[in-house]
Amino acid sequence: MPNEKKVLLVLDFINEIIHPDGKLSGKGYSAFEKQHSTLDKAVTLLEKSRNRGDIIIHIRVGFLPGYPEHPLVSPLFGAAKEYGALQLGTWGTEFHDKVKPIGDEDVIVKNRVSAFFGTSLDIMLKHTGTNKIGIMGVATDMAVQATARDAHDRDLQVEIIADCCAAADQEDHDQTLRMLSKVASVISSGEF
Repeated sequence: MPNEKKVLLVLDFINEIIHPDGKLSGKGYSAFEKQHSTLDKAVTLLEKSRNRGDIIIHIRVGFLPGYPEHPLVSPLFGAAKEYGALQLGTWGTEFHDKVKPIGDEDVIVKNRVSAFFGTSLDIMLKHTGTNKIGIMGVATDMAVQATARDAHDRDLQVEIIADCCAAADQEDHDQTLRMLSKVASVISSGEF
């Protein structure tokens, strides 16, 4: 149905990762975004979703000061504490200005890759009354992939909005989208 209310998950579009001045942007995320205008496409999709009345849930990764929930043995997050990265309450974990939540849009903080791990996302989605979600964000091969697979295993119908996702490089992005097509529909923002 063209007028069906949808749920849109917006993953990790935080300054630390996607802004050129972010501590993790040097891994390629900011360059990928600049090359593909990912944030501009996300802005357009957010406007359409807001106008349609979709449920929009923003999700950010971050750790409390002192990093009590930080996974020390993680190859992905291991150095965050050492470099003071991804600390909640700092500019780094704020959403990029282009895609900040507005009004009563929900915000979830996660401490791991998947938006489901240790958060209230599953309960929130059950309260929406829909089993279909769209996912956009960064990184395609990390948070987007992990969240999509977890959503699939919760019997949700998942749409990955490919042009509103960013990765460290094109190869990671494309390879992940190919793999995700086995558990989700890979679509464009126009199709969502």
